[in-house]
This record gives sequence, C-alpha cells and structure tokens, in this order.
Amino acid sequence: MTATRKSEPDAGGTPRLDAPELFINRELSLLEFNERVLAQARDTRVPLLERLKFLCISSTNLDEFFEVRVAGLKQKAELVNTPTEADNRAPREVLREIGVRAHELVDKQYATLNDELIPALEAEGIRFLRRSEWNPRQREWLAEYFEEELLPVISPLGLDPAHPFPRILNKSLNFIVALDGTDAFGRKIDYAVVQAPRALPRVIQLPAEATGSGPHDFVFLSSIIHEHVVDLFPSMGTKGCFQFRVTRNSDLFVDEEEVDDLLRAVEGELPSRRYGDCVRLEVAHNCPQSLCDYLMDRFLLTHEDLYQVDGPVNVNRLMALLETIDRPDLKYPAFSPRLPSELGPSGDLFAEIRAGDVLLHHPFDSFLPVIDFVRRAAADSRVLAIKQTLYRTGPDSAVVDALVEAAKAGKEVTVVVELRARFDEADNIELANRLQAAGAHVVYGVVGYKTHAKMTLIVRREADGLHNYIHLGTGNYHPKTARLYTDYGLFSCDQTLANDVHEMFLQLTSLGKVSGLERIIDAPFRLHSAILEKIEREAAHAWAGRGARIIAKMNSLVETRVIRALYAASQAGVEIDLIVRGICCLRPGVAGVSDNIRVRSIVGRFLEHTRVFHFGNDDAPEVYLASADWMDRNFFRRVETCFPVTAAPLYDRVMRELALYLADDSQAWMLASDGRYHAVEPAGDAPGLSVQKRLMEGPG
Repeated sequence: MTATRKSEPDAGGTPRLDAPELFINRELSLLEFNERVLAQARDTRVPLLERLKFLCISSTNLDEFFEVRVAGLKQKAELVNTPTEADNRAPREVLREIGVRAHELVDKQYATLNDELIPALEAEGIRFLRRSEWNPRQREWLAEYFEEELLPVISPLGLDPAHPFPRILNKSLNFIVALDGTDAFGRKIDYAVVQAPRALPRVIQLPAEATGSGPHDFVFLSSIIHEHVVDLFPSMGTKGCFQFRVTRNSDLFVDEEEVDDLLRAVEGELPSRRYGDCVRLEVAHNCPQSLCDYLMDRFLLTHEDLYQVDGPVNVNRLMALLETIDRPDLKYPAFSPRLPSELGPSGDLFAEIRAGDVLLHHPFDSFLPVIDFVRRAAADSRVLAIKQTLYRTGPDSAVVDALVEAAKAGKEVTVVVELRARFDEADNIELANRLQAAGAHVVYGVVGYKTHAKMTLIVRREADGLHNYIHLGTGNYHPKTARLYTDYGLFSCDQTLANDVHEMFLQLTSLGKVSGLERIIDAPFRLHSAILEKIEREAAHAWAGRGARIIAKMNSLVETRVIRALYAASQAGVEIDLIVRGICCLRPGVAGVSDNIRVRSIVGRFLEHTRVFHFGNDDAPEVYLASADWMDRNFFRRVETCFPVTAAPLYDRVMRELALYLADDSQAWMLASDGRYHAVEPAGDAPGLSVQKRLMEGPG
C-alpha cells in the first residue's frame, strides 16, 4: 500500500493528536479481543474439541476481566469518577458500556455452547445428559454417587439469624434454594445456600459398564445437586434450586513502601483474594427475579452486574474434557516442534552459541534447548555462576529443577523471582522457597517495579578466560506455555550484549545504577524515550523523502505518547503496520491522522506473544525483540529488555516471518476506525494463508 503524506503538519482541519476521539477505550478493546477468541469457538474450520477450548478460554478471559479491570474501574468510580485515560471517559460511563458489551458477549457464549457446540458434540457421541434424559441405571449410579461422594462433604446452610448468609468464595459454584415448610425445630426457613464441594469435578463421566451409557456421556455436578437437593432438606419442601457464582476483585494490594519482607507480605495477602469486593453475579436464566434481587442485595450489586445464563455458570470447567476425551480426530493434528540438530542433546550447545547467535521461535522451534541450556550449565564443572529471572514458570519446572541442582553443586546461582506475577503468586512463592533451601540467592526484584525481563546469564571458565553466555526472550521460562505461546528466544555469547545482561542483574541485586547499556534498551529507564525517538526518526526520514517504515508486533498498544508519535509519523507519510493481538487504543484509518496505519490481530491455535519492532531507518534498518508491550506499565513500572537482532541470517528470518504475519488472510482481523474488528478473507478462490500453519512447516 502506498503511503500518503501531508505537505506540512498543519494545525487546521485535523484533530489534535491528543483529541479524546482518537483513542479507543482500553477496556472495550479488551472485550473486542474476547470477541475474536469466541469467534474461534464458532469457526467450523477449527476442530470441534478445540472450539470448545476456545469457548472456555473466552470464559476464563472474561472472569479475569471482571476480577481485575472491572474491579479497578468500580474502585475509581467510587473514589472520584473522573477520566484518567486518553479517551477522556469517566469510569461510570465506561462501566455502563462494558455492561452492554459484556452482556452481549455472554449471550453469544451460551448461544455458541447450546446451539452450536453441544449439538455438534452430540453428533460425535459426546453427550451432556440432562436429568430428563437419565435412564434408570444412570439414575441409580448417580444416586449412589451423590450418597458416597457428595453427601459426606456437602454442607447445606438454612438461612436464619443464627445461620447468616455465608461468605462465598470467588468463582465457586453455589445454589440458592427456595424452601417451603418448617425445619426440624418448627421454624419457617425461606432460603438456603448449598455450596458445591471444591474437591469434586464439575463434570462427571458416566461409566459405560455400570450405566449402559455411551463412552463419552457426561453429567454436570450441578444436575446431580439439583436432582437430590430435596434430600438435603428432608423435613421441608423445595420450591426451586438455582445455581449462582460471584466474581470478586482479585487484585492484590501490598503497600510496598511499608513492608519489610515482600514474600511474607504477598503470602499474607493471597487469602484475601478469595473474598474481595463483589463485581459480578451469574445466576441460572430461570432464577426468579425475587431470588436474583435477594442475591444482589447480599453481594451489594446492581442489575447491571447481574448475568442470567442458560447453562453452567462456570463454562470454563469444560476445559477438563479435553484431557478426558481421547478423540484425536476432534483436536488439532499432533505437532512436534523442530529441534535443531546442533542444539540437541548430542550437540555442544556452548560451542554452537560461540559460533554465532541462535534464534528460536517457539513453539515452532522446541523449547528444549532453553531447558538444556540451564541443565548443561548446572552439570558443567566449568560453569561458575548462573543468573536468571523468573516471572512465570509453573509449579513443576524443569528450569527450576536445574537451578536447584546447580545450587546444590556449589555454583553461584542467583534468581530474580517476581512474586507479583498475577495469579502465579502462590507458585512463585513456593519455587522461591525451594531455591533458597537449595542455597540459591533469591531476590524479588525491585520494590514498586515488576521484573518482567526474561534473561539468563551463564558464566563459564574456558581456556582463554571467563566467557558469558546469555539467553534473552520475549516470553517466560515456562515449558507448558512455550508449547502454546509464540515467543522468540535468542542465545548469544556476544560480550557487549552479555555485559549488558550482567549489568542488569547487578542492578536487580545490588540496586545500584548501571553504568550504561550499549545494546539492550531497558525499562523503566530508556525504553519509552528510545521508542519515541525511533518513531520520530522515521517521521523525519519521511518528511525528508527518505525511506521510512515501521512494523511493530506486540500484545497490547496503550501508551498515549507512543500513539501520538505514531499518528505524527503517519501524517509524515510513514507506512505503519501494527500487529497487536489484544488491546489496541490507537484508532487507524482516521483521515489526516492515521491514514497510513493498519492494525491487525492474529488469533489462532497458538497465542501470539512475540514482541518485534522493525524500523526502516532509510538504509540502516533495525529489528528489536522485547519482553515489553507498548503500555504504560511496561515502560514505567516494570524492568524490561528490548534487544537488537543484528546477525544477518537472523534479521532476515524475523523480517520474512513478519511478512507472513502481514500476509495472513485466514486468522487475521483488521481493526476499523470505529474500534471494531473484521475478519480478513482470502481473495476469490485463493486457499488463504495461515501464518501459524506456515511456520509449523518450517522457518519463515
């Protein structure tokens, strides 16, 4: 596409670059991303059980959206209710629009489940049996299941002054029961609450041999409780039983200026997450209004916070079926990541890195070399020290195992563990304690800043002295997500780059100021200004008639000054392609402002997680990989790395792969100036290009 350029950056007839209408609200943009995820569940080209998975992901995403984003907005609305974002909307205004959009999204989720997925699954012999469909053998088995598994652990609670409304755990499955008659003590009790045991699965598979069921017949735990709720109140009648679930504020509050030990502070705050302020109430669609009103009153919620759903209130629990059902024909074809022979178990990993930088693109390239990098260092007598940052790594991590072995072997092991990685805090506390017990030096980053950088440094004694080997990545040291997320990882022993990593570790442990990094651009110190300078440099090239180009791939684009700089570059004639998976507050296609900016989102089998920034820079083009998105938090409140790819073969590979992302017409969505996304379709009868499928076949 040919870029258009204004003759001069005039002030008349064109909106000011800080005009609120030029910015899309970040919360509404995040809901749009969830719409794109849900679209995968409705796409018949996607294998059936994978469609169910995307529905569950959409549900889980929405849970977190309410737990964090909506909860934060509600707090702001209660305090001052003044606009704080570039779109200049007050929190209450945003909450009203979220209410409309989120209700629409939830309706689509349950329509997808009931009208599309359940019938399609049933056609494949995978059934969710309603109570009216149970045969006598199934009823007998389920009654026995209730007696043996449920009844011993369930605690029905009749509500009266001595039995007040219980504290309801965040996102737990519960039932409100309307009662009729008197209890054993002759008192009239109107309502009861039944809390489903947390230890039991939410979907129970019926044994074929005992019940005459098919091989994949399932019953919801909620159906079993509904069927036998009368047995929980033997002297009373039940007028109705309705499932409900409440979502609570799950952001942790730790006053980092007042704590002496961050680990103990975070550990102490974790239990409170289960009982934060309520932000959403989900109830069965047939729950009477009087009971809805009763629940809303108990949780201090309004009708805007009420979601009446036609199906299980915890759709995301269906994710467990993907492991239970052995139907490869209904899942994505098996895929084995590539393992370069020189980086395999029989190769000399350190020699290969000495020969030149090595670039891996996960999950298309295996994550095993990254694990092997730490394992070999742990076992190598010439390795003196290992330093690593851990943001998310999982409870059972081969990387942590290797670090523990290295510490036990007497090597100097330093690990920067980010305790405040949201929803992974408990796992990170556990691994921090484990590493400390093994003798590793463990620090928790910098108070007030999350350590989000992904870097490993290995110090090795060789014939000619000490050498540093490094790994820098765009994603976490998490073997499981490395199979699901796209991320780049760079191995290098370039001493300038390695010295920069060394300086960053010194800063994280000693808290001293680094002397100046040569190759890495770090946040919170230099990344924001550097990105602005590079965007402005492209604009200057364009005004001077020189070559100018920006391609940037990231998860989210929010920061206002960067967006304004991109608008100014577009006005100068810079051709700009943005590949933004999730939130994008920039509004493309606005006449005179963003004519030359295109924004696309790729949603497919793998979660797009790479951060790649290309600047044309006339005849001296640059490519950077980064741990950071273009968001306020990444620029100003996190420790991040942004590092160049300079080796010609690796640079060429990244550019070829960016070109594939821009050519995708099978999994791509284009953002319109109204803030909505539209699926890209192949031209005519063309088969279409899926970048992820293409990269599964081989490097770009």
